[in-house]
Amino acid sequence: MDRVVAEDGAPVMLSPSTATRIFVALEPVDMRQNFNGLYARVQTVLQQDPLSGHFFVFTNRSRTRLRLLVWDGSGLWVCTKRLEKSTFGWPTGEGPSRCLRPEELNLLIHGWEGIPRPQWYRA
Repeated sequence: MDRVVAEDGAPVMLSPSTATRIFVALEPVDMRQNFNGLYARVQTVLQQDPLSGHFFVFTNRSRTRLRLLVWDGSGLWVCTKRLEKSTFGWPTGEGPSRCLRPEELNLLIHGWEGIPRPQWYRA
C-alpha cells in the first residue's frame, strides 16, 4: 500500500497500490461478521488469500453498510461505512466477486451511485 495524503494534508489510512487487486463480494453478508467471519468468507467464498494485501469489500442486504477487509503487512484492517440517507450502488456480475479499479472503489465508497432511500424510511 502507498501512503497517501488528502488535499487538506491529512493522511489517508488505506490506499491501494497499483499492484493491489480489489475484490467486491457480490452477495451481501451479515454485518455482525468481523475479522474472523470476513477472513473465512474471503477464503471459502471468494477463494482468495486474506493475507495477500488485496482489498476485500462487502455490503449488507439493504446495501446501507460497506465493510472493507485488508492486510497491511502487520495486521488486518476492518473498516466500515454506514450511509444515512441512501444505499450503495453495488456491482453485479457472475461468480462470487468482481474486481474493481481503485477509482471505481473510490466512487463506490463515496456513494456517487447511491440510491436515495424512500421518504418513509426512518434512520
